[in-house]
Amino acid sequence: MNITILGLSLSSSWGNGHATTYRSLIKGLYEEGHQVTFLERDVPWYAPHRDLPKPGYCKLFFYRNLEDLKEKYTETVREADVVMIGSYVPEGVKVGEWVMDTSWGMHVFYDIDTPVTLAKLEEKDYEYLHPRLIPKYDIYFSFTGGPILQHLQEKYSSPSAKALYCTADTSNYRPMNLPQPKWDLAYLGTYSQDRQPLIDTMLLGPARKWRKGRFMVAGPQYPGSIRWPKNVDRTNHLPPDLHVKFYNEQRFTLNTTRQAMRQWGYAPSVRLFEAAACGTPIISDYWEGLENVFEPGKEILVSHSTTETLSFLRDMPEAQRQQIAKNARQKLLQHHSHRQRARQFVEMVETAKRGTRVPG
Repeated sequence: MNITILGLSLSSSWGNGHATTYRSLIKGLYEEGHQVTFLERDVPWYAPHRDLPKPGYCKLFFYRNLEDLKEKYTETVREADVVMIGSYVPEGVKVGEWVMDTSWGMHVFYDIDTPVTLAKLEEKDYEYLHPRLIPKYDIYFSFTGGPILQHLQEKYSSPSAKALYCTADTSNYRPMNLPQPKWDLAYLGTYSQDRQPLIDTMLLGPARKWRKGRFMVAGPQYPGSIRWPKNVDRTNHLPPDLHVKFYNEQRFTLNTTRQAMRQWGYAPSVRLFEAAACGTPIISDYWEGLENVFEPGKEILVSHSTTETLSFLRDMPEAQRQQIAKNARQKLLQHHSHRQRARQFVEMVETAKRGTRVPG
């Protein structure tokens, strides 16, 4: 299958979670024998931070603006079996309209920000998607599953809204069996105002109460007003090639979910899959549908407070900690690897082509 993707970024993971999502999916598609071309808008905030300028598993091209896209890549888009446009693509509405007029293949939308997108549509903010385009996309792939899919079909007339969760490249993310963890609990993620109360409760609170504990927060855009406890290490950006070592240096990793994602549920983050692939036990907030991804208490730990988090960190027997990590990794390898996600993508596209109901 010849697939062309127009996404926010593949080359730079700086300040966005889109790049790592696309990388795992595309690598899975490549390993399954498919050809992928990724077209990325050349923007100044990503240009200095490209940690994957030349991927070995797809063609990556940059365009300056919409006219440059049309001039250079009309044939690429026209001849693709599938053209997928992602959320937050600059001028995404115009890009989508052009793809509809140009492409001979399937047209799909990949929303890596579905609850945010729906909130923007309600406010008539059509930054990258307009309601009139949704019925024209053969499939609306959503990072969020559950009830939001029916909502997309009933309110916005999507002919087929399907969950396409993120994943982790299991050929890269793996246990390293390091001799001694560096941190008891660490977190990887860009600052978000609605996520920060969870970090305060589930990481900074335990750090203040357990001075002997070792903690870490990695990610950009945290305001200077945050008072970090002395036992909390900080780094502004952690490139993907260091993620595997980072997860393996933690006894536990923290997962937090943005408010809009929690409200809809069924929104696993890439951190869940990366950490599970590395054999690092996960402490997470709860959202509806979590048990459909990892089973609480067996494959993932759910915390609602500083006290619960501290109990996991200080009181859990080592054998239990390791077993939870082992269970999560086994679940990931069985159901959420990058190749399995690629197969799901292809199966849903091929089913839609046949004009039958897409399973899942």
